[in-house]
Amino acid sequence: MIILGSTGSVGRQALEVAELFNLPIEALSAGRNVQLLNAQIAAHKPKKIAILEKQDYPHLQVPAGTEVFIGGEGIAQMVASSQSPLVLNALVGFSGLEPSLCAFKAGKTLALANKESLVVGGWLLKGAHILPIDSEHFALNVLLKNTPKEHIDTLFLTASGGALRDTPLEQIANQSLEEVLQHPNWQMGVDITINSASMANKLFELVEAHWLFGGLKVDACLERSSSVHALVRFKDQSYHAQLSHPDMRLPIIHALSPENAPNAPTKPLEIFSTPFKFEPIDTDRYPLWRFKDLLLQEPKLGVVLNASNEEALQIFKAGAMPFGKISALVAHSLEHFKDKLPPLENLEQIQALDKEVRHFVQALD
Repeated sequence: MIILGSTGSVGRQALEVAELFNLPIEALSAGRNVQLLNAQIAAHKPKKIAILEKQDYPHLQVPAGTEVFIGGEGIAQMVASSQSPLVLNALVGFSGLEPSLCAFKAGKTLALANKESLVVGGWLLKGAHILPIDSEHFALNVLLKNTPKEHIDTLFLTASGGALRDTPLEQIANQSLEEVLQHPNWQMGVDITINSASMANKLFELVEAHWLFGGLKVDACLERSSSVHALVRFKDQSYHAQLSHPDMRLPIIHALSPENAPNAPTKPLEIFSTPFKFEPIDTDRYPLWRFKDLLLQEPKLGVVLNASNEEALQIFKAGAMPFGKISALVAHSLEHFKDKLPPLENLEQIQALDKEVRHFVQALD
């Protein structure tokens, strides 16, 4: 297989799964954590490596004969030149779209943890064979197997509420990065943990679900234990739910080696001691949730959502603005661009809008 983003949270867990079940790795890509990448190369002996920056090449430790690719274009070249039929895309952010498109063009199966691929270009991936890695979309995929669409009323994603779900409303806007990163249930990367606190992550997942599941009606609710990952409400008003211990290795194993799923090293869910309660998402606490309906009506606004949010995150992480301004910048961007979306028929047009939105946010700040 090919693993993109091997030094990130999902990438590291994917390599744990590969080692556990002796799955061969043909290619790896990583960002700037060259020390960890070198350890992964030594352990898994891939034939191809891609790194983000040329300046890191002298620090790379690769055996003779290993092909090395550099930059975003290099990642795409690595995917296209590899023989493996499976690509796990665990890259973070907008940069994940081009490799996803490359995998699709090459006829490869896409195990997708890079939600931005669908948020900013889901219509370009129509027809791709996608195995969702997000716990919520994995859960929906399980629930919808062999289920006629005409029987379904609504798909429900669940949200933990993030680190600030119980913070007094008047204190949320000024929370520090350290406080925002204290997720109650999951161990995740920095950006997704911040997005969980702002509810931007759940907006991303709504757009993902729109493209993955053929435009079925989608909604979300709070479920604080992160044990119920998704629900399906049928037209007869009954519900089906998928429950499991919050562990990303479960969807990873189902994507990479489904035959080994019965041997997954995940803990059983303690159903007798886990409280299950479903709550609506409060737009006073999570103001971005007000844009749910707009994004589902015009899902190509996902380009604006992602670009504005990525820019706002960078400013917040640099300590240059308070947490509450993230939602304000994203909201201003969505309002500004909602009636002026250009044609988005190819990667180049999406990249142009992405750049325009980033400049807009930078000017606002």
